[in-house]
Amino acid sequence: MNYQNEFRDRELVRTMAANIAGMAKHLQRPVSFMEVCGTHTMSIYQYGIRSLLPENVRLVSGPGCPVCVTPVGYVDKALACARLPDCIVATFGDMLRVPGSRSSLMEERASGADIRIVYSPLDAVNLAAATPNRRVVFLGVGFETTAPAIAASILAARSRGIENYVVLASHKTMPVPMELLTADPELGLSGYLCPAHVSTVIGGNAYKPLVEKHRIPCVVTGFEPADVMQGIEMLLAQVLNGGATVEIQYSRAVSWEGNPKARAILDQVFEPCDASWRGLGILPGSGLAIRKEYDAFDADQVFSLDLPEANENRACRCGDVLKGKVSPFDCPLFDTVCTPESPIGACMVSSEGTCAAAHKYGR
Repeated sequence: MNYQNEFRDRELVRTMAANIAGMAKHLQRPVSFMEVCGTHTMSIYQYGIRSLLPENVRLVSGPGCPVCVTPVGYVDKALACARLPDCIVATFGDMLRVPGSRSSLMEERASGADIRIVYSPLDAVNLAAATPNRRVVFLGVGFETTAPAIAASILAARSRGIENYVVLASHKTMPVPMELLTADPELGLSGYLCPAHVSTVIGGNAYKPLVEKHRIPCVVTGFEPADVMQGIEMLLAQVLNGGATVEIQYSRAVSWEGNPKARAILDQVFEPCDASWRGLGILPGSGLAIRKEYDAFDADQVFSLDLPEANENRACRCGDVLKGKVSPFDCPLFDTVCTPESPIGACMVSSEGTCAAAHKYGR
């Protein structure tokens, strides 16, 4: 560990905290800034960022965790695929414990279903190549960050002639829910700490329509404590100046244009669609569906799944947590019957979930 750098960063955070406190004295009203990235949420809890802020500067966690915003109905589809004969479900590990209406992937695997953890979509393609007599279903969950890799896996399977690989897609795009939340008077948001990973793909320009329409400040921010504090400082400066623009604090990784190659792969394989978000409902144009020319790799087209209506625990307030309406500590199930070992809601499952962050670091 470089203790000199650690000391320097601590001093930098202290200086920024003092600057923010001084700036906050000039606010006409309290402000609420929302982060919409699960890694930001975890960092804010882990480093106690909220404790460094004055009372009139509030941080609110939004729908930044892709696993958390995945609806129960999708999990039920994944479980139905796992029960099909000669079917292997391949998934990232954070989906295993997410509850469906009546079960989870973890429970199904314990009952004998062939559910395997992979570290990339190409691992799932290779698994399909190694098991040609079985269908491999990859659970395609994520934002614009992971979607290009999943699109690339479909292209790879097609070029290699692998016909037993399909993707159960549930991809979301970030700017659309930000517009919905901005327009919510109950939240009264004053600015956004925009997601860093997503922004490496879509670029800072992607937030300009939101800023132009709603006059709300946006800062694309990194994950270190100093990054987050500087992002808050930049948002406060915009509020105090009466302006609203997009700024990139995380310039060492994010550009205005993003990653054109990744976006080109996305556009080749996926097209915009309406998507269901946990807590937010169906948001027009907020999802990515596999284009018709790749129907052979689309699990929704390959399988005919007749499923009952999804059923979610009504006592769980995961949906309200994702909208920033309540904190995890306001949920009656939090840290009682709902824990990471026995989760009731998806926000307690994922390593980027708000409830999981609050459980680990919040107290």
